[in-house]
Amino acid sequence: MNRVPFANASVPTAQLHREPRDLLRFITCGSVDDGKSTLIGRLLYETKVVPEDQLAEIIRASATGDAGSSTEFAFLLDGLVAEREQGITIDVAFRFFATDRRKFIIADTPGHEQYTRNMVTGASNADVAVILIDARKGVLTQTRRHSYICALLGIRHVALAINKMDLLDFAEAPFRAIAAEYHSFAQSHGIADVTAIPVSALKGDNVAAPSTKMPWYAGPTLLDYLENVEVEDRLRTAPFRMPVQWVNRPHAHFRGFCGTIVSGRVRQGDEIVVQPSGRRSRIARLVTFEGDLAEAVAGQAVTLTLTDEVDVSRGDLVSPLSAPAGVSEQFEATVIWMDDDPLLPGRSYYVRVGTATVTGSVSTIKYKLNINTMEHLAGRTLALNEIGVCTISLDRPVAFDPYAENRDTGGFILIDRITNRTAGAGLLHFGLRRAQNLFHQAVEIDKHAQAALKAQKPCVLWFTGLSGAGKSTIANLVERRLYALRRHCYLLDGDNLRLGLNRDLGFTIADRVENIRRAAEIAKLMVDAGLIVLVSFISPFRAERRMARDLLEDGEFFEIFVDTPLAVAEARDPKGLYRRARRGEIKNFTGIDSPYEPPLAPDIHINTTTTPAEAAAELIIARLVELGIISRDLC
Repeated sequence: MNRVPFANASVPTAQLHREPRDLLRFITCGSVDDGKSTLIGRLLYETKVVPEDQLAEIIRASATGDAGSSTEFAFLLDGLVAEREQGITIDVAFRFFATDRRKFIIADTPGHEQYTRNMVTGASNADVAVILIDARKGVLTQTRRHSYICALLGIRHVALAINKMDLLDFAEAPFRAIAAEYHSFAQSHGIADVTAIPVSALKGDNVAAPSTKMPWYAGPTLLDYLENVEVEDRLRTAPFRMPVQWVNRPHAHFRGFCGTIVSGRVRQGDEIVVQPSGRRSRIARLVTFEGDLAEAVAGQAVTLTLTDEVDVSRGDLVSPLSAPAGVSEQFEATVIWMDDDPLLPGRSYYVRVGTATVTGSVSTIKYKLNINTMEHLAGRTLALNEIGVCTISLDRPVAFDPYAENRDTGGFILIDRITNRTAGAGLLHFGLRRAQNLFHQAVEIDKHAQAALKAQKPCVLWFTGLSGAGKSTIANLVERRLYALRRHCYLLDGDNLRLGLNRDLGFTIADRVENIRRAAEIAKLMVDAGLIVLVSFISPFRAERRMARDLLEDGEFFEIFVDTPLAVAEARDPKGLYRRARRGEIKNFTGIDSPYEPPLAPDIHINTTTTPAEAAAELIIARLVELGIISRDLC
C-alpha cells in the first residue's frame, strides 16, 4: 500500500517521501463553519502561491458573498459547485505550497459528521493536525471526534487554531478558557504536543504575521508553527518494508520485484525474507530508471532482484531477515466504518493490507466507541462513521506490522465485494494467538475419493427466493428425483436449521448474515463428503450468496433463483407469515420491511408463475445432466 493507506488520494507517493525533512503533511479539521477553508486559503495567499488571475476571480466572487469587504479565501479550496452553493466543504482538497524553510501538503477536510470518512482519508496521510475552533462556540462534539480520529491515526502534533477572534474583539479570556479545556481533553487521548494559537483567518491575524491586536499573545503564528514543528522521521527509522506491487519479467534473463519502499532502507547484499511465505534470499540489485543503486530508502520506487529463484508475487512483503514483519490471518483491529450500509459480522469483504488483497470478514465486534464520552458500548453492527474494536478473520495469512509502528503495513481497507466501494478503514493492533495454534488438518480420504466412491460429482444447489416462492417444494422434488436415481444427496432447509443449529439467531440483518454463513460452511463440509447438497434458504443478500459460492471450487455451486413476484408469494402465504408481517407481528420480514436482492445472473432461473413445481424440478435435473453432475445414462 502506498503512503495513503485508506484512499486513492491524488498525492504522489514519491513526492511525499522524497525529502521527508523538508516536507510536512498536515490536515485541517474541525466543526462546520469554523473557517478551515478560509484559513488554508489565507495561507496560500500569504505564501504567494495564488495566481493573479485566480485571485482576481476570488475577489469578484467575494463581492457577492457574506464577507463584506474581506476576500473570501475559502473559494480557493471550495472547488465543487455543491460546496460553493452550501458554503461547506464536502470533499478532501489537497493543496501544495512552500516557504524558504519547508514544503507543505495540506488536506482540507469536511466538518460535517456524515463526512467523517473523508476526514479519515486526510488524517491517514498527515503528521500534524491543525484543528480549528470557533472562539464563540468553544470545544464541540465534532472537535472531540476529529481530535480522537487524529490521535487514533497516529497524529501526535496539534496546532489548535482558535479562530474568529475578531468577532470577540480579540479578547484573551475566551482564548485561555478554550485552550485549557482542549489541553485537558487532548492529554487524555495521548496528544501530548498541543500549541494553541489565536487567529482570525478572515483578517489574517496570527496566520502568517503576528497580530498587533492581540499583544497579550507571545507565541508563534500558525505559519511559524508549521515551519518549525519537529515531527518524528518514522519512515527512515522503521525497519525496511517493501510491499510488492508487480513482478517484472521482460525477458527470460531478468526477474525483478517492483514496489515503493514504505519504511527503512535496504542495501545490496542485505538478507531479506519474503512474507508471508517466509522464503529467504539476498538483494542482488536495486534497479531504478536512472540506474542501479547501492542503497535505497523510504519513498523510493525500486525493482529488487534476488540472488535466489524465490517465488514472489504481488501482495508479498519484503522485509529484512533481522526484523521481519508479523504474519497472521486473524487480528484485533480498530475499524472506522465508512459505508451507508452497516458493517455486518460474518459478511465477506475484500481486505486490502499493503498490496495484498484477500477475502475476510469481521468475526466479532468487541465494542463500539462513543467518541463523546469514550465509553465502550456493546454492538452487533457498525453504522456509518461509527468506530469499533473488532476481530478480523482472513482466508489466508498476510504480513503486517501494528499500525502504531507502521501506518503502511498496519492500515487496511474493507471493500464491498458486490459494489467495490471502500466500506471501511482499519488499524491492525496485533495478530491473535489462537491463529498460531490452528493448522489445517490434511485428510487421506478427501473430497475426490468420497465422490469417486459415490460415482457422482458433488455440488451445492442453492435455492433462493421469497418466502412462499416454492423453494422448499421444488427442492424436495429434486431431492426425490436424485434419490430415485440413486444419487447421494441431502437437503438443508432454512426452517429446519433454525430449529436446531441456528436457533440462537433472530431475524435482524446481522443474524441473517450469520445464518447464511453457517449454512454455507455446512454445505461445504457436505460437498467435501462427496454429496450433492440442496440448500433452501431465502438468503436475501447477494453478498452472502457470493460468499457461499466462493467457499467452493469452480463448478461446485449453482444458484437457483425461484422467481416469484411478491404479490403472488403473498397470495399463497402457506404459513401465514405475510399476514402477520403486515399486522406488524413479525419484524424484518423479507419483501415487507427487509429487502430481497434478486440474483443478477443465476445459474438456473425458475419462473414459478409459468413453470409448475414438477416441471421446474425436471428442468433442474436436465440442467444437472448438461453440467455433468448426473450421468446421462442414469436418466
